[in-house]
Parts: sequence; structure tokens; C-alpha cells
Amino acid sequence: MRPPALLVLSGLTLTLAACGTTRMDFAPAVSGAPAPIDHYDWFLHQDDEEARLAYGLEESDDLRIGLDCRKNSGRLALSALAPEGARPEIHLESGGDTERYPAAAERSELNDGLFLTADAKASDPVFQRFRRVGWLAVWQGDERQAYAPHPGSADRVERFFAFCG
Repeated sequence: MRPPALLVLSGLTLTLAACGTTRMDFAPAVSGAPAPIDHYDWFLHQDDEEARLAYGLEESDDLRIGLDCRKNSGRLALSALAPEGARPEIHLESGGDTERYPAAAERSELNDGLFLTADAKASDPVFQRFRRVGWLAVWQGDERQAYAPHPGSADRVERFFAFCG
């Protein structure tokens, strides 16, 4: 006696479904903010007329990006490193806002790459977002390096921009 076709079809469907089952693990939602990098942080140096906000290793030449300004000028001088042959621009991102700054490039005396410098306005949207979210990313080609403060140093970003005007 032959089993009813519907019963065979149902059994076959369940068997195929069991073979094709994929386990899906859903990771919890995470904040869009990058994590701080061990030993690197945002450092603020200022005197009466000038300030510098730099991301790197404290007390070293290992600088990832630097922002300089004169008090209440609203203007920034940017500096960053790039690999040899990179486009002469500083491409920044913060919280989804991006901006590209045409840069002057010269051979770096500290590594095999280039030292880039560019001018910007402190009021540019990418810097206003940086003030709010506290992190800034530098793009070099398709690579993104995000620089977030460690707990206790996040206020340095706001202090820098308040000084620059």
C-alpha cells in the first residue's frame, strides 16, 4: 500500500527544511561610536593664544591627526600622516558627517609616508559633529581609522573648540 502523496510530500518538506536550517545569532545593537585605542588618546595643549588638539601617544612623535588654532579665530590647521602615494587630502568623518580637505603633502621625516597639512573652519559640520560625539575618523583610501577618547579625556574636544571660537 502506498502512503498518501500529501503525507510523503510533507515528510520530504520537513526533512529538507531541517537540512537547510541555518542558525542565526543576533548580536545586540552596539553604539555607532568607536572604542578608544589602548595607549592612544586626544591630548590638548594650550597657552594664552594657541591651542593644539592631537590624537596619538602622549609625549611621543606618534601623531595620528593634529588640529591647531589661534584663540577665537574659528580657523583650524590640520595635520595628518598618509602613506606614500596617497591623494593629498585629509578626509575626515564624525558621526556620519564627512569632509575632504585638499592638503599640501611633503615627505614625512618620521616615517616612510607623507605629512599632510590643510586648513579648515571650526564651524564645518564634521567638526561640529566631532564636538557633539567626541570622536573623529580619518579615511585613507578605503581604510578608516577612528579616534575616540578614553573616559576622562572627552572634555578636551569641547575645550579645544570653545578656545578656537
